[in-house]
Amino acid sequence: MSRSARCSWAGHAVRLGGLVEQGSVVKESDGITTRFRVTDLKKSLLVAYKGVLPDLFREGQGVVVEGTLLADGSFHANEVLAKHDEKYMPPEVAKALKANGEWRPEAQGQQQPASSSP
Repeated sequence: MSRSARCSWAGHAVRLGGLVEQGSVVKESDGITTRFRVTDLKKSLLVAYKGVLPDLFREGQGVVVEGTLLADGSFHANEVLAKHDEKYMPPEVAKALKANGEWRPEAQGQQQPASSSP
């Protein structure tokens, strides 16, 4: 996200989706704040969240965060949704992952639906 785009969205409620960047998750000493980066594999954004993270939250996994973009370009999340399936992330992020060869349904726990005969 460009600096001018960040400034225009600062203070607004935003939903952001992508992958939790590898090596970016840091638990703060207060025991309730977690900082991590969300990436689309081209750019990333620092996210801060206070609360209990979902069980599926992991580095390299899909995530959707809802909250507020701050003037400094970081993101304060009010909610974190960690998902293993492209239907829970913005379509443009899933498309970018596929285009970059990073989308691995088998690694994401996604299975092909079984075909059945009528």
